[in-house]
Amino acid sequence: MLDERALAFDCEGETLVGILSPAAAPARRGVLVIVGGPQYRAGSHRQFALLARHLAAQGIPALRFDYRGLGDSSGAARTFEDVAADIRSAIDAFQAAVPGLQEVVLWGLCDAAAAALFYGQRDPRVSGLVLLNPWARSAAGLARSTLKHYYWARLRDPALWRKLARGQFALGASLRSLLGLVGAARQEAPAAAPAATLPALPRDGSAPPLTPDLHARLLAGMQGFTGRVLFIFSSADLTAQEFLDMCKASPSWQRLLARPSVQQLTLDGADHTFSRRAWRDQVADWTGAWVAAW
Repeated sequence: MLDERALAFDCEGETLVGILSPAAAPARRGVLVIVGGPQYRAGSHRQFALLARHLAAQGIPALRFDYRGLGDSSGAARTFEDVAADIRSAIDAFQAAVPGLQEVVLWGLCDAAAAALFYGQRDPRVSGLVLLNPWARSAAGLARSTLKHYYWARLRDPALWRKLARGQFALGASLRSLLGLVGAARQEAPAAAPAATLPALPRDGSAPPLTPDLHARLLAGMQGFTGRVLFIFSSADLTAQEFLDMCKASPSWQRLLARPSVQQLTLDGADHTFSRRAWRDQVADWTGAWVAAW
């Protein structure tokens, strides 16, 4: 039976709370699960808790924790752009709790993946990154991805044409939304697009804020990180498609993704938060096998 332990540790005068899932045997590499958005350490559909337990059973210790201002941790709430101190404190606590731990893999979903990219190059203890559906949103990028991936799929859906034939489709409102998206897609700056033009956001709480220099910071983080990277994408997730569209439009990103140290996996049909058990299990299996392979 897995013997999980609660940890409390300091971060700039505040107390962070985490759950350690230790491996039965000594290990030199562990996984630090970074939370995203308004999540706390259990994760949507308990994904983070189940992942950590799966890894521990495979001999890979795992720690999941709450940022300052989230879950049971004290302090003011903060966004993914300002959690470097939290991550560093968590790695310190992880190493103190697991004697012999030398390397840490950062695991993050959505804006937590962005936070991992921002932090990875800062700390030589970070040897790997697992990045799931990374957050790379701008209003223009969202509009372009919605036009490309959502509207094209809708046009191929027979149900849409049946509704249109029966007069059950709000054609005027849809055309206004489409024109709004076309206008937003032409924007270069990530100014907020009209709310009516945006598709539903992931059902895991409020979306992270738009960040003017997000694409540049993501690129700099990837360029500066020399360890191994595993990308996991959900094929049915617009956030993943936005990130991939950004990469396809950037020769720099294409060169980075072609590195031998970078691997990409796509889970067909999966949504943003891997809400089905089969999807969560596949992500856990991929993560464990990848961490143990080097």
